[in-house]
Amino acid sequence: MSRLPVLSPSEAYALWAPTYPAHAHNPVMQAEERAMLTLMPADLHGKNVLDAGCGSGRYMLRALRRGAARAVGVDLSSDMLRHAYAELKAGRFDAGFGLAQGSVSALPMPDMWSDLTICGLVVGHLEHLHSALHELHRVTKPGGVVLCSDVHPIGPALGWLRDFKAGGQRYAVQHTQHLYSHWHKACAALGLVIEDVLEPMLDMRDIPSGANFDRIALEVPVALVFRLRRALAVPSPFGGEG
Repeated sequence: MSRLPVLSPSEAYALWAPTYPAHAHNPVMQAEERAMLTLMPADLHGKNVLDAGCGSGRYMLRALRRGAARAVGVDLSSDMLRHAYAELKAGRFDAGFGLAQGSVSALPMPDMWSDLTICGLVVGHLEHLHSALHELHRVTKPGGVVLCSDVHPIGPALGWLRDFKAGGQRYAVQHTQHLYSHWHKACAALGLVIEDVLEPMLDMRDIPSGANFDRIALEVPVALVFRLRRALAVPSPFGGEG
């Protein structure tokens, strides 16, 4: 089998954006989304929500439907941001949201802005996990929640690719494998408390009839999903916060 061309995330999403759905459109994403929504607060009334690496806006739509006062999406791809805008308008959200171009590792957001920060299936596109988590920590209020997911590290170990088709050609997107130990070390260093970890499996009902896929995928987790909480600031005995 010939090797697929491997594109950077910016190259890949420029090609993929015109046909990229605003919903979980493959069995791995469906498993990941079920886990993320299980950990997302059911009531977001009065809350600021940031979707870092928002793509076509699927988690922004979920947050707004759960009552978020303000939802902001940031993505590196201008094409995906245009797609997200169209989907949000189609969802009849004329206000309460904003979109900005930027990287997860350098978010164009003020410190301690969000009550809930979401980052779904994005950090694998970034080489340095610590830098990404540092930014997610920075923009989240003390006591706030960070929901983060990635392709399970067992996937790349088994040779699975994050691939897509555009213009009759199949491509793969660059991916960096982040192990659980890497997450644990980065969170401990940053003051992000790991509250829950889910490792969702594929649901056979999501797999199209006759699909050609690695059968081992039914026996291993396909995503790694974290609920993290930014630790509350500790008052310093010398004044201010420590």
